[in-house]
Amino acid sequence: MEIDFSKREILKYVGDLTQIFGVKEYTLTGGKSQGVRAVDVKNGTGLEFTVLPDRCMDIAWLSYKGINFSYISKTGIVSPQYYNEAGFNFLRSFYAGFLTTCGLRNVGTPCVENGESFGLHGRISNTPAENVYSGIEWCDDKPVVRIRGRMREARVFGENMILEREIVCRCGENKFTIEDRVENYGFVEEPLMILYHFNLGYPLLQESAVLFAPTREVMPRDEEAQKGIENYTRFQKPTPGYNEQVFYHDLRCDDNGNTCVALINDKLELGVAIRFNKNELFNFTQWKMMGEGEYVLGLEPCNCYVCGREESKKKGTIEYLKPGEIRKFKIEVEILDGMGSIDKLKNEILNLSSKI
Repeated sequence: MEIDFSKREILKYVGDLTQIFGVKEYTLTGGKSQGVRAVDVKNGTGLEFTVLPDRCMDIAWLSYKGINFSYISKTGIVSPQYYNEAGFNFLRSFYAGFLTTCGLRNVGTPCVENGESFGLHGRISNTPAENVYSGIEWCDDKPVVRIRGRMREARVFGENMILEREIVCRCGENKFTIEDRVENYGFVEEPLMILYHFNLGYPLLQESAVLFAPTREVMPRDEEAQKGIENYTRFQKPTPGYNEQVFYHDLRCDDNGNTCVALINDKLELGVAIRFNKNELFNFTQWKMMGEGEYVLGLEPCNCYVCGREESKKKGTIEYLKPGEIRKFKIEVEILDGMGSIDKLKNEILNLSSKI
């Protein structure tokens, strides 16, 4: 059913706009999720997702017309008070969700540098936001959901990095944008590593799903990934004893650096596309995990590799943020509904694939 989203027209039918679309703020209770702030977003045409301000404004659940797209790990939602940075303990707080942000000063393998320990995937995803706002704004007589917050990664005698995030979803459109602004408030140059860990799960992810990407070259991270190099775009049933496989993609893009990846399930006639710019995020990492109970595909635009800060410095692939410098990142997420929108997306990726 088509909905007229103009303000005066829709007010003829409802007493409160949240009947159709909007945001709902609340706090989770029980277990390790106790006290975590949450914001539900409903766009009026079937797209619903939950932002967690206490977990870096990341996105936990995401569904479309009642069909789940995201993956929630066995940890469930975990409050940042339980975060343990050491080594691989990040995994005890990694609920995954539709989006977990990794960084800002380490992504991937834990390491120790100049006496400072860096845990798996950094601290930022366990950082609560301040100055949080969520609400409906009217632009050209159409409702727009805006959620924003500010996370700081700072230490006395150390770094002072600020991540400001705004999530924008126009009601009636099955897409939203994530716009990040990272600023070095300090007075020394700082490494900047950021990875957007989008996690897709069942039922969107199943044997009938296929990964589409304008890949110029795909590189397995290790010997385990090399075993699956011939089938990195395909997915099997949950497999006992499956070991994760990670692939690095060099994606083709248009003349402005714009590119796109998508998971498409023709059987369900549904998919999700993630658009970003290679001038901002040069690498695309794919995490394929087909285990029992750990059945997930990670689509991960990033400005780094997942070998960790120490190894990235040795390889010369790490990026830096000068004192006072600002770096911006923008990602668009679009839900694909029906073969018409799916075919359009496939053609978009086909056109990108033809680029030199």
